Amino acid sequence: MKLKLNMLLKVSTFTVLMLFSVLLFGQGSSWTAPPESGQLENPLSDDPTAWEKGKKIYDKLCWTCHGKLGNGDGPMSKSLDPKPAVHTSEAVQKQADGAIFWKISNGKGLMAPYENLLSKTERWHLVAYIRKLGEQ
Repeated sequence: MKLKLNMLLKVSTFTVLMLFSVLLFGQGSSWTAPPESGQLENPLSDDPTAWEKGKKIYDKLCWTCHGKLGNGDGPMSKSLDPKPAVHTSEAVQKQADGAIFWKISNGKGLMAPYENLLSKTERWHLVAYIRKLGEQ
């Protein structure tokens, strides 16, 4: 029961953050993380199973926009402008782990900031899963 309430709170918080971020930050066509984000070291880079934990988070929070396989074709994507990132694309995969982590943490436009919703480790798990999507 406590776990269900916790998830409900996270989903509700996500929805409010998403709406707030649209009003506060607006949307732009390009999104570049600050150069210093590329210096962030991925503490899970040597963990071959980190992506599995990231997939569980992705399947709860990310797929509705980015799609089940990271192709930017989730059910919400049709109404979004700009369109969600395609995690399997070269443009995403060539970014440093730290840049992807920074984007997950800070959000922009309809991409909610997850810094206060997910732990650092959970955000690094998502980076690992986005990398795994690029292998497919």
